[in-house]
This record gives sequence, C-alpha cells and structure tokens, in this order.
Amino acid sequence: MGPLASFLLFRLLPEQPFCADPANAARTLLWSLRTHDWDPWLLDLFGIPRAALPRCVPTRHAFGALRAGDRSIPLAIATGDQSAALFTLGAPRADSAYINIGTGAFIQRVFDEPPEAAGLLAGMVYHDAERSVYVLEGTVNGAGAALAWAEQEWRLQNIDAQLPAWLVRDGEVPLFLNGVAGLGAPFWLAEFDSRLIGDGVVWQKAVAVVESVVFLLRVNLDILRASAPARLVVTGGLAQLDGLCQRLADLCDLPVYRPAQHEATARGTAYLLAGFPADWPEEKPGTTFAPQPNPELAGRYARWRGEMDAAIGV
Repeated sequence: MGPLASFLLFRLLPEQPFCADPANAARTLLWSLRTHDWDPWLLDLFGIPRAALPRCVPTRHAFGALRAGDRSIPLAIATGDQSAALFTLGAPRADSAYINIGTGAFIQRVFDEPPEAAGLLAGMVYHDAERSVYVLEGTVNGAGAALAWAEQEWRLQNIDAQLPAWLVRDGEVPLFLNGVAGLGAPFWLAEFDSRLIGDGVVWQKAVAVVESVVFLLRVNLDILRASAPARLVVTGGLAQLDGLCQRLADLCDLPVYRPAQHEATARGTAYLLAGFPADWPEEKPGTTFAPQPNPELAGRYARWRGEMDAAIGV
C-alpha cells in the first residue's frame, strides 16, 4: 500500500526501497504536515495498519541506483510532477503564484509553515535536513483534458492548431461549465456533467473551454489572495497560448510571466538535484502579459460563476 511513487521506486531500483517522499505521501491525505510522517489518528479513522505503509523519507534521499545498461545512476530526488514544476525558475518566490497548465491546471503558493485554506490542498513540495517548503494548491482537473473532451464530444478538429487565431477573434463566447474529470478545488465534486450555456460555432465553443480553465483558476486564486500575490508564473503546454495568458492577466488583474522554457518539471527536478543553487539563470527571458481592462471577459466570468453556483446548488 502507499503512493504510486513508492511502488515505482520499489520496482525500478534493485535495492527495492519501500519508502515515500513528502510530496507523494501528503497526497494520500494520511500524512501529517507537522510530524512528516503518517498520522496515527487518520490511519485509525480509515482502518489502515501502519505496518502496511512505506517508510517516510525526505525528498532528497539515497533511494538506490537506476540501472541503464552497464551504468548505475544514483536516484537522489523523488517528488511529484507539480511539486517539481514549482522550482523551474529556482527557489519559488513568496510573492508569486505558480500555475502549471497541461492535462490539468494547478495553482500553487509556497509557505514556510503548514498552511490552511478551506477548499484547497495543503502539501509539502520539498523537505531535507535544511529546509521545508509547504504549499497551498488549487486544482483544475480539465485543462488539456477538457479540450480533448470537446474534440470528441463536439466533433471538433485540429483545436490545438487553430486556438491561437480563435482566441484573438472578436465576438460573443458561450459559457462552459467544465467538469471534465470531475470538479477539483475548491468544489470537490467527483461527478459533474459538463455543459455549454449558450451556443456558438466551432471557434466559440473552443474558446469557451479555454475560458473555463481561466475562470476555474480565478476561483482558486481568490482563495489564495489572502496573502496578496504580486504576479502569476505560468508553465506547461497550454501556457503557450498567448490568448489564455492574456485572459488570465486581465481577469486576475495581475501580471503573468511565462518562462521561455515551458517544460517546467524536468528543469525543476534538475534544480532540486543541484541542491538549491543560488544562481539558476534562465536560458533566455520569458514573456510578461500585463493586465488590461477587459469588461467583456469580466462579465462572462460573473455570469459563469452564477451558473456554476446554481449547478452545484450553492
């Protein structure tokens, strides 16, 4: 029993370690952010014997060695996809919220102590003998997955290639209540029927799906605003859409910075492996999207929020 990462470590390494890193252990919701170990009260509540679970270890740990032909490669870092992406630009800044947009979309803010906020996930993205990095995280289950759903459900074709042009077109856009793969934070509904409010031609429907991702991120950001982020940093495949980034800046009234290297997970993992170096330069500067007045988008968001609240019975 335990996180998938523990199974993979056990199966991939000849040493067969049975252990769990903090980022993956925390996602089981059986782990204590304060003791950095399995929580006895939660284990008792769910009837899970402590002996069945892997040993909890730091993010940086001598897990074993991967075999690649006649080579042996030490495995010294184990963490999660979104946890690693947070470190793509080096140590994450406390004044920034970090958004990684791929199959899903995830917004994170870092804290020095275990945080709490209703509707969001609290976790730990890094821990060793010298430092602990905690986060609050909001999740949008359907980002790229929602576009794939729309392609199949509405028989749309070549969405990815046409979205950049569609996102700059003028015209009214319908509303999309995005429950693809269930509603994540802060609603937490495993079953939710996605639906279009209004109608439109192909490009309008596709843009509605993109805007639904922006709207869901805004809902989560509103909860994180208690500590007033000064900027958003976006990475991931869908972050390459200028129209998405500009909408995010406009709706949240915050500058959005997109690094030139959008593949954040590998770069973040390299930073952790390098041991938090003070100098971690970007290969080339990224792009900043400054917020602009966008009353049409703000109006659609207000209507979308009303429709969403009605749909979930708020």
